[in-house]
Amino acid sequence: MRLLPATDRTPAPWKNGGGTTWEIAVQPPGADLSAFDWRLSIAEVATAGPFSVFPGVDRVLTVIAGSGLRLTIEGLGDVVLDETSRPLPFSGDAPAAATLDGGPIRDLNLMVRRGSWRGSVRRIDGAETITATARITVLVALVPAKVDDQILAVEDALIVDPDATLTMDGRLLLIGLDPA
Repeated sequence: MRLLPATDRTPAPWKNGGGTTWEIAVQPPGADLSAFDWRLSIAEVATAGPFSVFPGVDRVLTVIAGSGLRLTIEGLGDVVLDETSRPLPFSGDAPAAATLDGGPIRDLNLMVRRGSWRGSVRRIDGAETITATARITVLVALVPAKVDDQILAVEDALIVDPDATLTMDGRLLLIGLDPA
């Protein structure tokens, strides 16, 4: 397992300049927004406005703090998300715009290069034992949490060894990445 502490992340502007993001991990390491195979990040949405368009990329957006993110996505219509909503997959090609019904939110954004990778996000709430079946498995803590003997602070991430069986307790996101 490899710990990726939230305190080690550096804020960066969104691709369209409309907000702030903190990169958790990217493949290949150091890839910019035009050259990644996959990218996992946390963003703060503090004002209404358009989302960045990422042609050829599939996205999964999960609100991790706050309520009332209303997304209007071309081809999907309006979707309202909060910190209890299921992760929302959508095409990065589709223009999307956000409004905030309940103030600023934070979200986790998984982006994968279509045709090269596929990804999934699942919420875990409470005690659970899992086996890491994906090629790359990442856990992100939404509250202080425990994975085996590892204590995670809020928004810390843990890259898990393939086929590892882990016992966890807390509110976490389980992210799986596999070659397409």
